[in-house]
Amino acid sequence: MLRINQIKLNADTPENKYEQKLTDAIAKAIKVKPQEIRDIQIIRRSLDARKKPELYYSFMVDFNVKDEGLILKKAKSNKVLQNNLKLSEKSVYKFPYNGNPDKRIIIVGSGPAGLFCGLFLARAGFKPLIIERGADVDTRTKDVDVFWKTGKLNTLSNVQFGEGGAGTFSDGKLNTLIKDTYGLNGVVMKCFTEFGADKSILYDAKPHIGTDVLKDVVKGIRNEIISLGGDVIFNTCVSDILYNDNRVSGVKCSDGETYKCDSLVLAIGHSARDTFKMLYEKGFVMEQKPFAVGLRVQHKQSMINQSQYGRTDAGELGAAAYKVTAKSESGRGVFSFCMCPGGYVVNASSEEGMTAVNGMSYSGRDGENANSAIIISVKPEDFESDHPLAGIEFQRNMEKRAYEIAQGKVPVQRYGSFKANVINHTSCDDAEYLKGSELQPEIKGMYHWCDLTQVMNDEFNKSFVEGMESFDRNIHGFAADDVILAGIESRTSSPVRIVRDERYISNVEGVFPCGEGAGYAGGITSAAVDGIKVAEAVAAYLNI
Repeated sequence: MLRINQIKLNADTPENKYEQKLTDAIAKAIKVKPQEIRDIQIIRRSLDARKKPELYYSFMVDFNVKDEGLILKKAKSNKVLQNNLKLSEKSVYKFPYNGNPDKRIIIVGSGPAGLFCGLFLARAGFKPLIIERGADVDTRTKDVDVFWKTGKLNTLSNVQFGEGGAGTFSDGKLNTLIKDTYGLNGVVMKCFTEFGADKSILYDAKPHIGTDVLKDVVKGIRNEIISLGGDVIFNTCVSDILYNDNRVSGVKCSDGETYKCDSLVLAIGHSARDTFKMLYEKGFVMEQKPFAVGLRVQHKQSMINQSQYGRTDAGELGAAAYKVTAKSESGRGVFSFCMCPGGYVVNASSEEGMTAVNGMSYSGRDGENANSAIIISVKPEDFESDHPLAGIEFQRNMEKRAYEIAQGKVPVQRYGSFKANVINHTSCDDAEYLKGSELQPEIKGMYHWCDLTQVMNDEFNKSFVEGMESFDRNIHGFAADDVILAGIESRTSSPVRIVRDERYISNVEGVFPCGEGAGYAGGITSAAVDGIKVAEAVAAYLNI
């Protein structure tokens, strides 16, 4: 089988025409008849918008053809093909160990790390027990809706906690920057399609599922784990880790129940602050970790479409996304994070008296606004002490201020008044500022107009403005006065890392820190990949 890159089709080509159009294009490129091209498989599709409004998809495709060796030989003398045609080197993933159902494995947390760890252990023949502090995804959705409508927060079942993890109430973005040496990204994508995700995620350069579809996917994973002999317990918080002679023996839960185990996976998520505290007090080695904080920005999606596509109507291309980066005068990185085309800002709080926000899109990405977090890098030197949990307090301080200035609602402000306050130190209440603007907040949860400059310190506020003005040079209107800000985006990643060795084990034998909360991932896909790696490590440990 051969692999060819840089095959282009007009972006408006219907997907049901891909096979024939790609066949013709490949045949033309390698100078054979179209009927000689067989078994086409799209490996990757990315949008080429360099000549907008003329848009093209660039494809990487695997295919079969007779006389592969001769075609490869001829390609060496072709300047275009010599770098774009080669033998395909696909491999099929196989879990490297057999399971032992008598070995007891507990996984704490049912986010992507915990679910994928549990799924691959169950498929290998183990019978893992997943313990989740929050509710199942259907109950959790109801709890979140109540919070958004009434402000009544369930601290154990919310946007951060519950089946599926924090990513469940997001855009369901699956792109990742991790080095995928073993092809596990593709394994994760294939799993998602097995449980209902659209097959386009197997080849899209920027795949996404959408929060509505992701909910069904996580239920499907949970049901398979159970069907294979595993179990999932909801509404149960692990309150203590039990161990003898520095080897884990079990966990104690908030309801008083104790569960024994031979190995324990900590896939606790980045917001399990009480669990981090318990682990620190139990003697687990932890360290501070950099992360980032900032504000959500909302623009009209049509404006982003115009900038990225050269037209306001995205059509079959779907709502346009963007990625922007800059560096402030103080040397801090300023960049977009978790960009949600056609999405909503959501109140993502999980603790009383504190406000945190996130972004979310449904699979159709058909909301009026685009939103993204514009965040500023945070270093451990910014924390008040060298305590391993000092980053959590750094987050909490901002979340408390966000809560106070908006009386528990999401604080929002127009960029024009935010900038005036930062640059000119003029205090202004913009409840009426640019009231006639077509751009209005699209927020899940109640919101309140106020002065957001009170949430971050002066240096971070100034860095934010510098970043916005820089981005406006690439996306005209990005820093318009009527752009809507919301805060605080404080849960970009875990501020803590639970140290693990080359076996993926912590300083307590048999305990495996895993995923984003433990400091080893940064999104749905990377967390799921880490879950698979930890599943392999657990299986190796129990097979010794």
